[in-house]
Amino acid sequence: MTDATTTPPEASALPDWLQGDPRPLWKRPGLWLVVGLLVLALGGGVVWMRQRAAQQAPRYITEPLVRGDLALTVSADGTLEPTRSVNIGSELSGTVARVLVDVNDRVRKGQVMVELDSSKFQDQVRLSQGALDSARASVQQAQATAKEARVALQRLQEVGRLSGGKVPAATDLDAAQAALDRAVAAEAAARATVVQAEATLRTNRTNLTKAAIRSPIDGVVLTRSVEPGNAVAASLQAVTLFTVAEDLSHMKLSVNVDEADVGQIQVGQKAQFTVSAWPNRKYPAVITRVAYGSTITDNVVTYTTDLEVANPDLTLRPGMTATATIAATEHKNVLLVPRSALNFSPTAAAKSGSGSKSVVSMLIPRPPSSGTRSAKTDTRNGGTRQIWVLVDGQPKAVDVQLGLSNGRLTEVSGPGLQPGMAVITEQQSGTAP
Repeated sequence: MTDATTTPPEASALPDWLQGDPRPLWKRPGLWLVVGLLVLALGGGVVWMRQRAAQQAPRYITEPLVRGDLALTVSADGTLEPTRSVNIGSELSGTVARVLVDVNDRVRKGQVMVELDSSKFQDQVRLSQGALDSARASVQQAQATAKEARVALQRLQEVGRLSGGKVPAATDLDAAQAALDRAVAAEAAARATVVQAEATLRTNRTNLTKAAIRSPIDGVVLTRSVEPGNAVAASLQAVTLFTVAEDLSHMKLSVNVDEADVGQIQVGQKAQFTVSAWPNRKYPAVITRVAYGSTITDNVVTYTTDLEVANPDLTLRPGMTATATIAATEHKNVLLVPRSALNFSPTAAAKSGSGSKSVVSMLIPRPPSSGTRSAKTDTRNGGTRQIWVLVDGQPKAVDVQLGLSNGRLTEVSGPGLQPGMAVITEQQSGTAP
C-alpha cells in the first residue's frame, strides 16, 4: 500500500490575527489601525522636523529707522562768578570809626561804606592851610622887597642922569641892580612855595574825603572783613575790606574745556548747566569767550571758556560749582540708527537663507551657528558704511552715508532709506532642544 505524501499549505504573509478574518483585506479594521498609526508617526516626524528647523533658524533683533534731532555735546566743569566784582580797600592808614554796610546789602555808586577816624586828616588839612597862608605872605613880602629895590635903582639912575654921570659911582649902580635881581628871584621862589602849599593842601583835603570809603559801583556786598576799631595799614598791596559784585541778575560761568574738545567750541554756542543746589533744574547759557591761553593742571591741558548766564530769580550764587553741557553741533530731522547697527554683519548661513532646506538636510545634524559677527567700523563723519535691514524675514544690505554721531546714535543718509525700516542690530543663532 502506497502512502500518499501530504503537501503543507503555503504560509501566509499576513499576521495570524488577520488570517482568521474571512472578510476582504480592505474591510478588515486591524489593517486600517496599522495605517493610521503609520500616518500619525509620519505627521509627528514632519512636525518635529519643522520645529527643529525653526529653532535652528537665526533670529534677528531689530530697531526701527527713526527720524529725529542729534546733538554733539561737550561737558565741562566750572565755577559761577559775577560778571564784574571789585575788591574795595583803603589808600590811607588809620583806625576804622564806623562800618555802614554788611554782607548782602545793596549799595549805590558813591555810597559811604566805611569811615576812618578823620581827626588826623583834618589836622593835616589845617597844617597845609597854614603853610599856604604863610607862603602867600612870603610872596607879598618878596613883592615889597622887589618894589623897594626897583625904586632905589631908578633913583640912582635919575641922579646919574642929572649929574651927567658924575654920581653915583658905578659900583653903587651895580649893587642896586643886584639887589633888585635878588628881590625878583625871592618873589618867584615865594610864588613857587605857594604852588607847593596849594598842592599839599589839595592832597590833604583829598585824603580827608578818602577817610570815608565809598562804593565805586552799584552792586551787592559779597564779603566784609572789617570791624569798627580795626587798624588799617596802607601798603603797596591794599587790604581788602569789602568785595562788591555788580548786578547778580547776570553772571558768568567759567569752565575748563579739555584740549580734545576745544576745537568744537565757538563763541555763540548754546549750553545748559546744573548746580548741586538745584540738581533737577537746567540753566541756559551762551558762550561769550574761548581763551587762547591754556591752563595745565596735573598734566591735563584745558582752556578757560566763559558763558553768559541769566539769573533773574537770584537762585545762582557766586562760587557755585556747575557742570555744563555745550551743544557743539546739532542736526535736526535726520535719520538715526543705533551704533550697534553699524557694527552688525550677518553670518554666511543667514545670508544664504534657511527657508530652502529640504527635509533630508534638516534631518542631518549641523554644528551650531557662531552667532553675530562684529566688524570694526569707522563711524567718522562722511564715511560710507553698510547697514542690514530685515526684508521678508531675510537680511538685506543697504549702503549709507554717515553723518554726526554721539557714540550711541549715528546720522545716516542714502537712497531708499525710509523711517520705520527694520534695521538689524543683533543676530541670535537657533539651537535645537
